[in-house]
Amino acid sequence: MTDSPFAEDLSGPLTDPRDRDPVFPLHKGGKIEVRPTVRVRDRAGLSLAYTPGVARVCEALAEDPSLAYRYTWKANTVLIVTDGTAVLGLGDIGPLAALPVMEGKSLLMKEFGGVDAVPMCLDTRDVDELVETVVRMAPGFGGVLLEDISAPRCFEVETRLQERLDVPVFHDDQHGTAIVVLAALLNAARVTGRVLADLRVVVSGAGAAGVAIADALLGAGIGDIAVADSRAVVSVDRTDLTPVKSALAARTNRSGFSGSLNDALAGADVLIGVSAGQIPDEVVASMGPQAIVFALANPHPEVHPDVARRTAAVVATGRSDYPNQINNVLAFPGLFRGALDVRATQITPSMKLAAAGAIARVVGDDLGPDFIVPSVFDPRVAAEVSRAVAAAARIDDVARG
Repeated sequence: MTDSPFAEDLSGPLTDPRDRDPVFPLHKGGKIEVRPTVRVRDRAGLSLAYTPGVARVCEALAEDPSLAYRYTWKANTVLIVTDGTAVLGLGDIGPLAALPVMEGKSLLMKEFGGVDAVPMCLDTRDVDELVETVVRMAPGFGGVLLEDISAPRCFEVETRLQERLDVPVFHDDQHGTAIVVLAALLNAARVTGRVLADLRVVVSGAGAAGVAIADALLGAGIGDIAVADSRAVVSVDRTDLTPVKSALAARTNRSGFSGSLNDALAGADVLIGVSAGQIPDEVVASMGPQAIVFALANPHPEVHPDVARRTAAVVATGRSDYPNQINNVLAFPGLFRGALDVRATQITPSMKLAAAGAIARVVGDDLGPDFIVPSVFDPRVAAEVSRAVAAAARIDDVARG
């Protein structure tokens, strides 16, 4: 809570009926603020924090830009960027309506990773404008977190930004989800007495999360993956695919299956749902023995978890009111903590795999069908993820510190 004398007094009687909803009072006035790390109490302090003393620091940075990591907030601050086109399960609600989510992301970054974050909601849908705006803002930040940007634009935005910036650019809807899904699947395989290479996986949804999940699983050693969009399984013989889906078809679906999602699930070991579509109960029941079902659509999973449990050995959702919540907060705070600690220039595939492995290991001996990922409140998560990510960055030679 701010102690500014100019802040609104929020302690008075309720005047808005929305304040009777427990959600709204928590968000009143916003969920984050900027606080100084030093105090200015006299002329001597003012001359050091600002002019004339600050000029010496500016001159030093002009001569050696790397000093920004030591003498500014760059070493511990991330820019969070959205255009409001794919917010939660709400869809395209615009940049202003997306701000509460971006504030929440900033809050979680600080709460769990000790990383400062600045939310920025951009009023443009043009890819060129998005990229140019972020490039111009980026010098003051140690990383960029992209959030809630619709597919397929999100792929191009991330790729172009990483090509132009020398700090990590990370689209959380893609890679944060993929990291936590992989961590959960590592442990779900253990629960059912298998390894990843044993599994045949079907992904429902070929958007940002579905593509990233498929790539993460391929990188982890799963070869038999079929990804389905709203029409059918993504395959090389389809003529209606976007360039992103065509590329996905070339690296997945090794059996060349061209049927529907429901057909692909017959005998499958794993269902990963990241779409809004509903899957009939009998289709889930047609999966193989010891099936693993991750129904991650929010707030309505592709199959109700109680139904999935009738036949599946392990069930996970994106909801907090059921066991095994697949929540991105398990990944992104620790990932950026580790990347910032070594001044990484990018987030590599190995760094993502390292993050997933670290999350899975935190579960330890508590592993069970209803506990395949740790609690988001477990303080070991961000610490272990940051260490693993930093180590991977050094191995991949993208660390500068």
